Amino acid sequence: MKFLILIFFITTGLLLLNNCDSTDPKLEPDLKLELLDVSCTEAWLQLTTNNIQLPATVNLLKNNSVTQTFSLSTQDSLLYIDSLLPNQTYKIQVAIQQSNNTSNELSVTTMDTTSHNFTWQTFEFGQHSSSILYDVAIIDENDIWAVGEIYMNDSLGNPDPIAFNAVHWNGQSWELKRIPILLSGSPFYPIIKSIFAFNENDIWFEAGIHWDGLIFKQIQFNLQWSGNVNKLLGSSSNDLYAVGNNGNIAHYNGSSWTKIMSGTTFNLTSISGNNDEVYFSGVNSFTNEGILFKYKSSSISVLANGKIIGADEVFKPFLYGEFQSICLTGNTLFLGGNFLYQFKFNRWDYVKSLPGNFVNGNPSGSIRGFIYSINANYGNDIIISGDRNTLLHFNGNDWIQLGEPYNTGSNISHRSTKILNHIIVTVGYKGNKALIMKLVR
Repeated sequence: MKFLILIFFITTGLLLLNNCDSTDPKLEPDLKLELLDVSCTEAWLQLTTNNIQLPATVNLLKNNSVTQTFSLSTQDSLLYIDSLLPNQTYKIQVAIQQSNNTSNELSVTTMDTTSHNFTWQTFEFGQHSSSILYDVAIIDENDIWAVGEIYMNDSLGNPDPIAFNAVHWNGQSWELKRIPILLSGSPFYPIIKSIFAFNENDIWFEAGIHWDGLIFKQIQFNLQWSGNVNKLLGSSSNDLYAVGNNGNIAHYNGSSWTKIMSGTTFNLTSISGNNDEVYFSGVNSFTNEGILFKYKSSSISVLANGKIIGADEVFKPFLYGEFQSICLTGNTLFLGGNFLYQFKFNRWDYVKSLPGNFVNGNPSGSIRGFIYSINANYGNDIIISGDRNTLLHFNGNDWIQLGEPYNTGSNISHRSTKILNHIIVTVGYKGNKALIMKLVR
């Protein structure tokens, strides 16, 4: 019996000793790279780690050569690579410097550039007073509309006080138009500042004027709305947004307009977005301030504010100056006014490829004036326009001035510019005449 008890205690002791000496299996470090976006010269990647002792020193390898070394302090990190070449494929990987642990290898192919090779024509309109065009819509190369106010002489050669408020390109020539609004049953021809076209038979003009291919119909606003509609944007005629002065925003659902309360008195001047989210930007020209809203899931919030501030204050928390125009393309929101910014993966930055695009720079001494309009086919095909004959095209690698050279003393202002495939049309004024510039590549 004593022998059995002794055997029991010895066996139990050995088991306990064995358990005390055992350790849990060591978990292997894990690094995972995922490509988020790529341009002609840049790439954005998500690095996700597990079982990594932080902080850690990490090498970024491009084609098996170390190009960056950085300290990793969080499990998930956004990695940015620049100075790539267009239309090239790179092998990208990260490695922990203190060990032999490496991530998966990504094959990243940059976008190719687009062509800067445009030919252009210019057209001027107006015979008296000050004519100007505010907005433009390209349906195709043979169907283009521009809106504003164009003052011509009557049949006797006398100044006609009633302006033409639109002009249409039919593939051969421009035809001046007067688009009516009915007031107490009588036609009235207002200045029109905004247009948005879904197709040739579905075109919207400000104040709820709709062209259905046969007639102009007026869809009443029935809202407390003062001033013009500065911009229109939608995914269909059942989903249309309008913005105007004094913080006005409205949405049309196919049957009626509904006011969206912005909470600002700034003049809202631009809209951009997709089916998931819509952005509205605006300015206070008296104080040189800007505001940018994000509208998602029926909720509106301020995404950015702009003020005239010092260089060291930018992004803390303000951007610089006015926000006249916005353009969402792919994963990037471009914001323009005094300067050109981009918002990508929840981070603001200057568009560094644009020369002189920094707070300490002087726009009047660089390659552009104030930015009134931004439009894009995609990130490698962007057009910006503005004062002093500013008309700049980005092909994914560099910017060039289109048409006549930029001139600090120019009396040309491009107020709205659209790009559709191989066509660019910009509208505004030259002196006291309305101006259209049509560019084709």
